[in-house]
Amino acid sequence: MAEFCRGKSEWPELIGYDGEVAAGRIEKENPLVNAIVVLEGTPVTEDFRCNRVWVWVNTHGKVVQPPRIT
Repeated sequence: MAEFCRGKSEWPELIGYDGEVAAGRIEKENPLVNAIVVLEGTPVTEDFRCNRVWVWVNTHGKVVQPPRIT
């Protein structure tokens, strides 16, 4: 569904980055989205929104999977 959203939609290059740094970069590269840092395993809503990117991090705050519009 991300193909219907405007701007960059996926950031695989951010795996291993600090989550807050990654979120800032995502929002800079696509100002139409809100990047939300979430600890892996945390339950989140599963509805699709073009303006949301979950930034999944581990207990050290590092990105553990490619952030993408979801």
